[in-house]
Amino acid sequence: MNIKTAAVLAMLATLGACADKVADNAAATGSGGAGSGLNQGAVPGSQEDLAANVGDRVFFALDSSSLSGEAQAILGRQAEWLARYPQVSVQMGGYCDERGTTEYNLALGQRRANAARDYLVARNVSSARISAISYGKERPTAVGSDEQAYSQNRNATTSVR
Repeated sequence: MNIKTAAVLAMLATLGACADKVADNAAATGSGGAGSGLNQGAVPGSQEDLAANVGDRVFFALDSSSLSGEAQAILGRQAEWLARYPQVSVQMGGYCDERGTTEYNLALGQRRANAARDYLVARNVSSARISAISYGKERPTAVGSDEQAYSQNRNATTSVR
């Protein structure tokens, strides 16, 4: 093997090790979230790309379907992302925490999904590209019966279809 080939292989091994350390650190600290740019290996226009580089969910206050400023910022980034990938369609799922009746939470989850969908439509994303569904409290995204789990379960999640 010549010296140039050996040098290139050594450089690639070093870069690969650095990327693994960054990914491991992000996973360990939870810092690999939206907009971090750490997931450069995600296929553009994929669910992984959306989650890592834009953010795939917005959170709501208790018994609310009103979008906070932070939720609007995330949905604004989603609208820009969807403009870059016009072939992508998404489903907006509305979720609730375990408190309340099944019927109440299904209705609240639908209002949350609709609020997020409507925000994207208002930002020029075609309504034909976005479906909305409620999962209510039937599919929790976080396990637990405490405020931390409840706050994680009060969300609308964007899924690439």
